[in-house]
Amino acid sequence: MSLETKIMEAMKVAMKEKDKIALDSLRAIKSQLLLLKTDGKTAEVSPEQEIALLQRLVKQRKEAYEQFFANNRNELAENELAQARVIEQFLPAQLSPEELEKELTEIIKETGAQDIKDLGKVMGIASKKLQGKAEGKIISETVRNLLS
Repeated sequence: MSLETKIMEAMKVAMKEKDKIALDSLRAIKSQLLLLKTDGKTAEVSPEQEIALLQRLVKQRKEAYEQFFANNRNELAENELAQARVIEQFLPAQLSPEELEKELTEIIKETGAQDIKDLGKVMGIASKKLQGKAEGKIISETVRNLLS
């Protein structure tokens, strides 16, 4: 089942349940998918593009949450966080810190990385291999810890 089909099914459920937060989140995903389809670059949206889109939307919501929370706008902050949770449901399961460290250790062995100078080489492979399974920021921090 494609992401677009999953979104449409979830929208139907959200409408029936009158879940405004879920509906707003799902409409945002649908809108971004439509923009991606009609940008003229590709006829079909790949699963990698879908994952990147979802990750970008989650990241935007979390950044907005931090801004609202810092400005003492707790109601708006909670709304953004709830939307991020709805969007995260469509992402692949995230790796635990232990699983992530294991995967990155294997990548470091494959690349022959010795120290922090090889960070770019490891990050290039890790970002592609672990796309959607972990946030780039967390991957970067873990690689830095493993290489230092």
